[in-house]
Amino acid sequence: MKIGFVGLGNMGAPMAANLSKAGHEVTGFDTADVTVEGVTQAETIGAAVRAADAVITMLPNGAILRSVADQIIPDMQNGAVLIDCSTVDVESARAVADLAQNAGLLSVDAPVSGGIGGAAAGTLTFMAGGEDAAFAKAAPLFDIMGQKAVHCGDAGSGQAAKICNNMILGVTMIATCEAFALADKLGLDRQKMFDVVSTSSGYSWTMNAYCPAPGVGPQSPADNDYKPGFAAELMLKDLRLSQQAAESADADTPMGQIATALYEQFVESENGTGMDFSAMLPRFEKRGRG
Repeated sequence: MKIGFVGLGNMGAPMAANLSKAGHEVTGFDTADVTVEGVTQAETIGAAVRAADAVITMLPNGAILRSVADQIIPDMQNGAVLIDCSTVDVESARAVADLAQNAGLLSVDAPVSGGIGGAAAGTLTFMAGGEDAAFAKAAPLFDIMGQKAVHCGDAGSGQAAKICNNMILGVTMIATCEAFALADKLGLDRQKMFDVVSTSSGYSWTMNAYCPAPGVGPQSPADNDYKPGFAAELMLKDLRLSQQAAESADADTPMGQIATALYEQFVESENGTGMDFSAMLPRFEKRGRG
């Protein structure tokens, strides 16, 4: 398959490389000067997508996605599929899907879970929204870049699933960090706390698989000075998207609101930028009740 790949950053580059390793002809474009093994670099965005059977985008936000879509959709060949793997607002995903459909293209919004490590290893999870025919055309590429792809429904459903998942993730990480900080102040050993909670009703992914306490549980960013596996500012981005979606859908999400406010404070006022989102634990360690 001929594939155009727009957005060769920390996530896009390894995804494009995996497609090339699998034998696909990949032409990439990025505004930065990057080199990706096996990927031909196009001088213009149009050149990257013009002959492609599938175009994959991995972009920072909805505004950039809309701008890129306006540029590439007129250049894409009839019947090609546009696969957007960015995490953006639902409205932008649906607007781009409408543009694609009107141009005779297939489209899938397919944000990912798994981070940079998952992108490199080809073990991402894709949450996909779009018509059955579009998902069917994209599915073989999902199989190369990831280990699982779930067709969540119509256009925008992939973004909805990602936003809801990451709202749970942000809220749960805060609760996990709060609990460890409380355990410290109560004189409870962190390992004992983990041994109890990880096999009890407090079980969660943030406790069992991504423990924010160094030296406890499986290896995690906490064991590497909280260098990001998933940066706090990206968690904040996703939480803001969840609250934007909640507002537009008239959904009551008080815990999502609180989590958004706490990550906002951590990232923007407490030097949390560039740290893993689990670095909320040392933040809570330093704070008292007041």
